[in-house]
Amino acid sequence: MTFLAILMGTLVAGIGSVWLAAWLSFGVLSRYTQHMLSLAAGALLATAFLHLLPEAFESEAGAHALFMTLLIGLVFFFLLDKAELWHHGHEHGHGHGHDGHGHGDAQASGHDHKAHGHPHAHHAEEKVRGQWAVLAGDSVHCFGDGILIASAFIADMHLGVIAALAVLAHEVPHHMGDLAVLRQGSSSRQAAIVKVSMAGAITAFGGAVGYVLVDALHDWLPYFLVVASSSFVYVALADLIPQLQKRLSARETAAQILWLGLGMGMVLLVSSLAGHQH
Repeated sequence: MTFLAILMGTLVAGIGSVWLAAWLSFGVLSRYTQHMLSLAAGALLATAFLHLLPEAFESEAGAHALFMTLLIGLVFFFLLDKAELWHHGHEHGHGHGHDGHGHGDAQASGHDHKAHGHPHAHHAEEKVRGQWAVLAGDSVHCFGDGILIASAFIADMHLGVIAALAVLAHEVPHHMGDLAVLRQGSSSRQAAIVKVSMAGAITAFGGAVGYVLVDALHDWLPYFLVVASSSFVYVALADLIPQLQKRLSARETAAQILWLGLGMGMVLLVSSLAGHQH
């Protein structure tokens, strides 16, 4: 009975939150596509700094070990981004990828192409960046969420339901951010929704593993939270914010800041409503 409740709770929280985020992103807010990147950056940064990291540091784990995990996570997602660009460059022919720079420089960043007047190459690379990092971070985050929900259900059925609803609510603004990142490199909305839903489904896997190994995994939870944080911080600062750093009019800049603040505000609001019960 408890296992069934965990499975239901994790599926509703993991996949339901993605579908709700997709409905908001592609339905209600679809006309604001350009602003979704600012919203995404705000939501990802707030999820990391106001939700996941505080929760990790409130645990028994030592601050030094957690900061080391954060640093390793940031380096890992940087390397994952490198691999993604390198793979993408090779897949789409060598013409765009190298532009007469050294091999390392050609992969290093989409910004090189902008500077050297290669808009097509820049556009292709800019579109694909950050996808692997955000999906990997999402998967780790969802696995951790599954363990949290399982722990709550094992402690008390009522607490489990509250935890599942808290995770569902928390994940909506964050998944809106994920969908905005994936939408850039995805040919369709459906593909973006399917990818994020697959990551969301890992919540159920985390729940099942949590049910079996709840005591053994409990000590590792802070590290899952920190690894997920490192992915969101990396994607926001390395992929999203550089795209927002363009010369814009005062009005466009104000709109950008407003949407960035809105992304942070949504996470803050949901955090306070959920009361960190999970």
